[in-house]
Amino acid sequence: MNLTRRHLFAQALALSASNPLSLLAAPKIDFPFTLGIASGEPTHDGIVLWTRLAPKPNDPAAMPQENVDVRWEIAEDESFSKIVRKGNAAATPMLAHSVHVEAAGLKAARWYHYRFTSAGYRSPAGRFKTAPAPGDEKTPLKFAFASCQQWTQGLWTAYQHMSEEEIDLVIHLGDYIYEQGYRGEVRTTGREEIFTLTDYRNRHALYKTDPLLQKAHANFPWVTTWDDHEVSNNYAGDVQEKGQPRTEFLERRASAYQAYFEHMPLRREQVNRGSNMTLHRRLDFGQMVRLHMLDTRQYRTDQVCGDGSKPACAELKNPSQTLMGPEQEQWLEGNLQSSKAKWDVLGQQILVTLQDFDP
Repeated sequence: MNLTRRHLFAQALALSASNPLSLLAAPKIDFPFTLGIASGEPTHDGIVLWTRLAPKPNDPAAMPQENVDVRWEIAEDESFSKIVRKGNAAATPMLAHSVHVEAAGLKAARWYHYRFTSAGYRSPAGRFKTAPAPGDEKTPLKFAFASCQQWTQGLWTAYQHMSEEEIDLVIHLGDYIYEQGYRGEVRTTGREEIFTLTDYRNRHALYKTDPLLQKAHANFPWVTTWDDHEVSNNYAGDVQEKGQPRTEFLERRASAYQAYFEHMPLRREQVNRGSNMTLHRRLDFGQMVRLHMLDTRQYRTDQVCGDGSKPACAELKNPSQTLMGPEQEQWLEGNLQSSKAKWDVLGQQILVTLQDFDP
């Protein structure tokens, strides 16, 4: 990514932030909230609100190539009679007309309701719960986790059950999309392999059309990280499983990372810089839980014994091999040492023991 593109990207993010006044004209478009709404990254006094304007999710021409105004509101009650925060954000074409509102000034450990308005349409309402206040040792945290949601292999009834639970948070541990359809005949769309930014945007949009996934996003705040299929199966750092040339693969990774940011309720500090994106981060929930979200894909060394196709080899025990990279390892060690939480939770993507597949 060159400096000009980075500068424009920074401007797009600045426009996506909340603004006191709206200066943008309302375009003539169809209902734009087809991909639902979401919240995420809860703190004791803040939240990230997300949506993407997409009247026709797989047709970029359905949105004008200009900034579009989006109004957001946060209320204490479901009827929105007690609005406590509101503002405007600009949905920019550079970010696929997604918005990432970082709202602050909220009360700790309480439920709020939120919604968006744009182009004369109002989104469905969602809700979120803020984290307990710092030092709070008594407020519990109830969370669910999900991973590996492959569109072609099944209907996501687990999200229906999740939405009926009394939980505070959903943690998604990776494989939010699959870059290939792989096996499975339940849903036959989305089976071709994807490579470009448009491809990755369309695959995320396809997944986001699922009504049960939308319901789970609207009911609870989410904290997300990725595994391999958000980019390419079994990729390790800058190494692609099938030997795609490094330069080509890093361009592909940059597209995948940008589409991931565009479709997740992430903070602006998580935005990708080309093929790099800082996704490891921590969230504190009072003094009950410190959540360490890890990235075991971007910085790892390549699998030395093959991608599960070869027997274990001596190089497997080489201490220079890494999953997180030295910088992230030091970051995690420091956060664990400084933690005063009753529970330290690792949000990460992979198995932590060897498995015997031939007992």
